[in-house]
Amino acid sequence: MRLILLGPPGSGKGTQASLLSEKYDIPSISTGDILRQSIEAQEELGLKAKKYMDEGALVPDELVIAMVKSRLIKPDCERGFILDGFPRTVAQAEALDSLLNSLGYSLRAVINIDLKDEVVIERLSGRRMCKRCNRIYHVVYLPPKTTGICDDCGETLYQRDDDKPEAIKKRLQVYMVQTTPLIHYYQEKGKLISINGDREVKVIHEDIVKRLV
Repeated sequence: MRLILLGPPGSGKGTQASLLSEKYDIPSISTGDILRQSIEAQEELGLKAKKYMDEGALVPDELVIAMVKSRLIKPDCERGFILDGFPRTVAQAEALDSLLNSLGYSLRAVINIDLKDEVVIERLSGRRMCKRCNRIYHVVYLPPKTTGICDDCGETLYQRDDDKPEAIKKRLQVYMVQTTPLIHYYQEKGKLISINGDREVKVIHEDIVKRLV
């Protein structure tokens, strides 16, 4: 089972990736995790990527693909894997296709978790984090017992700058510009499965599994 998960910020694709990873006993992989792990391990590819990141530049696609390859050739990916939020562009998708072909792998499906902008804004703008232990709350869906205070450590909660409505709108605009062509790309290949993301986590998960049968 080899899957790609797409979805705007706040769509819950990370949560679904974890559930699917457990369901099918395959690793969930994000480029962010690959980058962090490679840098921490002082690997050559990670150190190259870090130079770009330290300069505030985008890591080149060829380097990202090389890092993805280094992860996909590990033994735990032989049975399958889930790519969470990658690829982000058609160019990356084409490079990934070439990589998978070279490894003798084929994609089962690309799951697109669809969510309206106003729902994304409501979800993310209501998110609050603890300054000390990083526990996440939501003012509506998961409020702390005492407003503005972490249940676990008593520290003050705060709102991340990128969770403020104006920042969310900008993130959504970037996502749409990058990802709309990607959705069309996989649609034309017959790989795309669109899922309504404005439902309970369990219902979304069950819908995905049913569509993958």
